[in-house]
Amino acid sequence: MSDTAFLPALVALAFGYLLGSIPFGVIFTRMAGLGDIRNVGSGNIGATNVLRTGRKGLAAATLIGDALKGTAAVVIAGRWGTDLAVIAALGAFLGHLFPVWLGFKGGKGVATFIGILIGLKPLAALIFAVIWLGLAFTTRYSSLSALIASALSPVALWLLGEPKMAVVAVILVVLLWWKHSENIKRLLAGTEGKIGQKG
Repeated sequence: MSDTAFLPALVALAFGYLLGSIPFGVIFTRMAGLGDIRNVGSGNIGATNVLRTGRKGLAAATLIGDALKGTAAVVIAGRWGTDLAVIAALGAFLGHLFPVWLGFKGGKGVATFIGILIGLKPLAALIFAVIWLGLAFTTRYSSLSALIASALSPVALWLLGEPKMAVVAVILVVLLWWKHSENIKRLLAGTEGKIGQKG
């Protein structure tokens, strides 16, 4: 990569990271007077844990915010080319997973992953949503649905004629699965909570 290409790529990565590192779950729960979401439930900053506060509106706002920051990073960087959009996507995902403001301890990345797909290739995001909804309906495991839908996303991107996006998506999926390691252990042990399950 030449020096003239390296600088824009670095800027796109940094820009994406900064957008992705905005911790909407922490911000919204504090604004609502609920304290630090990291002291609730699993301690995660994502919408699923925000929902444990009993505030569905806050959980929805967190979900939308976490998704849109990924979309925004891609769309804005994409004004200067697809390659920069893909780099910004990687930055946004890393920012969400490892936000500097929270000691590099962020969310699991599902909402931001969807937002990135919306920005890169809306049809791939739709495919993700259809797979997630189908699996969630049949298995009632949100984590399993997200894991499988995300794993199939690079395949969808490749088949849609976007090999560069597919390669970056593979990286994102590996990170997403790694962040879901505890969920995977519980799924294998049969102790993972199901959608709508209490207690």
